[in-house]
Amino acid sequence: MRPAPGLAGKEGPMRSHADTGRRSDCLRPTDPELLSDPLAFFHEDHLREREICAMLERIATADVPRSFEVTHVLGFLRDELPLHLEDEEQDLFPLLRRRCEPPDEIGKAIDRLVGDHRRSDAQTPPVEAALARLERGGDGLSPDERERVVAYVGHTRNHLIFENAIILPFARLRLTDSDLHTLSLRMRQRRGLGRPTETTHAG
Repeated sequence: MRPAPGLAGKEGPMRSHADTGRRSDCLRPTDPELLSDPLAFFHEDHLREREICAMLERIATADVPRSFEVTHVLGFLRDELPLHLEDEEQDLFPLLRRRCEPPDEIGKAIDRLVGDHRRSDAQTPPVEAALARLERGGDGLSPDERERVVAYVGHTRNHLIFENAIILPFARLRLTDSDLHTLSLRMRQRRGLGRPTETTHAG
């Protein structure tokens, strides 16, 4: 798998939100207003996941984890992460399979990421259970729980690196404005939001 070519200097409606200077502090759920630019929303969601990983690391190493961080991460795992995975598997990945060219070898990349998702499906419930115990007033994590959390963080960080290096660049390169408009609408529907009065990628 090679990096997506031809991204330098790319302008127009598919410009990444990373270039707009509107980046949040990643300490709250990704702003739904960004759904008008779905690739920007994905980019921000990935930054948010990275911040969640930092919180999980602090929880794993603290003798007495901060209750705010425990509750915050639990909310992310229960409410935000499932939506993000559905966004990718039900909408973004199928669009990429349709639009990418054979030399892009996007199918191999997506197969790897879907495999990562299945691994995350298995890793997430024990992490949630450990955090829920802490939230109910339990002591710090046990050695086994710490090991599970550390493994989860390592897997997630590797997953994010691959997505940011391969998936998002190819999405910016290959998806059409019509694709992005459809992606935006689907992601909004998944969150129970109506059509915006005006969208960045209307085709």
